[in-house]
Amino acid sequence: MVLRVQYWHDGILRMLDQRLLPYQESWLDLQTWQDVREAIKDMAVRGAPAIGISAAYGMALAAGAGESLDVAAAELASSRPTAVNLFWALDRIKSLPEKSFHTILAEAHRIEQEDIACNEKIGENGAALFPENARVLTICNTGSLATGGHGTALGIIRTAHAQGKVKHVYSCETRPRLQGLRLTAYELLHDGIPFESIVDSAAASLMHARKVDCVVTGADRITANGETANKIGTYMLAVCARHHGIPFYVAAPWTTFDPSLASGDLIEIEERDGREITHFDEKQIAPEGCPTLNPAFDVTPGDLIDAIISDRGVHRPPYLFTSQS
Repeated sequence: MVLRVQYWHDGILRMLDQRLLPYQESWLDLQTWQDVREAIKDMAVRGAPAIGISAAYGMALAAGAGESLDVAAAELASSRPTAVNLFWALDRIKSLPEKSFHTILAEAHRIEQEDIACNEKIGENGAALFPENARVLTICNTGSLATGGHGTALGIIRTAHAQGKVKHVYSCETRPRLQGLRLTAYELLHDGIPFESIVDSAAASLMHARKVDCVVTGADRITANGETANKIGTYMLAVCARHHGIPFYVAAPWTTFDPSLASGDLIEIEERDGREITHFDEKQIAPEGCPTLNPAFDVTPGDLIDAIISDRGVHRPPYLFTSQS
């Protein structure tokens, strides 16, 4: 059974609350675009493609309630700044020649279904790069829970495993919100894919011990020169992989590419609440008054990426992406 993160039902967007996984499977009933905005901002839903899909359904809720679509779009766009899929989905809705509830809802459904098909294509393109009996390392969560279904980087792992090419997966815990430990492990267990969860700082040691054949990660935005923003810690993996001669791959749908930005230093990096570091399950674990710096993403230079895998194919350096690519 395919894991789903959200679906439309009787005028309501039903969303799996990922903040509670894996301890509890709880579904939110989102009835307004404001509910959707808060769900995105508070990371009840996360993952660039899934955020874009949620925003499209949020626009349908705004239209159904007769509210200003311009206001809804602006507020939804302000929920998280780094993932370009959010803005792409909103622009697609705003570009519709007719903006009735039914046309917007139909477009939101199309965006979701297109993402699933896109992820399956990414899986096929990426699996072809894996060696036999591959031992793969990944970070964060890039599976069904982060997309319309199947996944990007984890979708490649899924496809390659179905082809008998995956021997083992190492899933980085992904500090500070532990998406790898909570969510990727949840999906790998669901699919019966052999894996071990590791602390983020164990990755270099595993590479040195020759236990990793390739690294595959997702992305939240890819600039014209092939620089990619992804969960904090990704850049560190790319540096370690290059040092050890291990292929480093990035997987993302074409909707994550943003050729309007020349380079990664132009990407707005989200700075999140320091409580994500100083607290665990609402319990303070840091000294009172501890200052924090908590960027949610980092940027990996294109020259550290052996290939960027999209639904349009496998892209190799030197990267130069345009809107016509």
